[in-house]
Amino acid sequence: MAANFFNLKARNAAASAAKDTSSNNAASAALQPWVEKYRPKSINDITSQAQVVQVLRRAIETQNLPHLLFYGPPGTGKTSTILALAKELYGPDVYRARVLELNASDERGIAVVREKVKNFARTLVAPTAADNQYPTPPYKIIVLDEADSMTADAQAALRRVMENYSKVTRFCLICNYVTRIIEPLASRCAKFRFTALEAPEIKQRLQHIADAEGVGLEDDALDAIISVSEGDLRKATMYLQSASRLVARPGAGATLPTIPTRVSAAMIRDIAGVVPPDVLATVWDLWRAAPTPTYQQVMAVVADVVAQGFAARQVITQLYAVVVADAGGQLVWPSAIAKAKIVQAFARVDVALTQGADEELQLARLVLEGVQIMARGTAPVSVMA
Repeated sequence: MAANFFNLKARNAAASAAKDTSSNNAASAALQPWVEKYRPKSINDITSQAQVVQVLRRAIETQNLPHLLFYGPPGTGKTSTILALAKELYGPDVYRARVLELNASDERGIAVVREKVKNFARTLVAPTAADNQYPTPPYKIIVLDEADSMTADAQAALRRVMENYSKVTRFCLICNYVTRIIEPLASRCAKFRFTALEAPEIKQRLQHIADAEGVGLEDDALDAIISVSEGDLRKATMYLQSASRLVARPGAGATLPTIPTRVSAAMIRDIAGVVPPDVLATVWDLWRAAPTPTYQQVMAVVADVVAQGFAARQVITQLYAVVVADAGGQLVWPSAIAKAKIVQAFARVDVALTQGADEELQLARLVLEGVQIMARGTAPVSVMA
């Protein structure tokens, strides 16, 4: 009798513990960023990049993997692709022992190559269980994300490590700018260029996520996300998750009637920090004003734009798009030379901002130069150095 009592008590305790674990896992999944939650789990889940997927699929079948160099814009699936490949090769049991992932922008010096990378690369590969269901080739993988941030000395040291331990270790370098990888290192890798995702591909993926999460979308919401994310699927997913916090969700209980039920394009633009067209209009109104506006008028407009909290680089990026595309014919240029001169002004301001110059001063500089160029037309324009 007592034995039955204690067995029942033990079973109840085990059931309660399992229930708590399941509850904790569900809560953890709910709090997980969607970028990680919907990261591709296999090569077949990769959006776009068909050529890369085809080559890597062949590598899985043959277990013959070269050193890899993935390059291209942010948010195009470079890191997700190599991690999905590693999971298909090793499975969850062996993955941690066989894969080392480092972010080279944080650990960019030669000491990291000599210590972490070299120590992991030279360790022998342990044999796997006979019942292992995964290919599990006899080598490890080291993933160096943002490798273009590594110093030249660190890259040179990495070249020797790649040569010495190529029998037991494969390297995957990931970067945005392949020109920042030294040639001796790049020449030892199979290079794959990741292109920015096309709008239909991003739209399909975002719709899948929205459906899975029960997020309502207005007709133009996805188009707005695609526009502000510029081919970056990671950024697009983050915008969608941020916007989902602003709307009522199914099963969330009673909500205020003022809370919208669907994500709108206006929400997306607010989250992304997009400068409204009427704010940009105040700048190009100055450029095409007659008579030429005074210094005080220009500075008043610049101060108002800055006071609204818009980042100078965002303002300048959107102004540049207006100048280049001139959608709707907002600007009537005195000549092609005048347009070329103002494009040069954008370049000078962009360099100054990159070097840490004051945002308000650089925005004022751009607007003043634009006023001066538009007023003088094809005449020589004196600009600040």
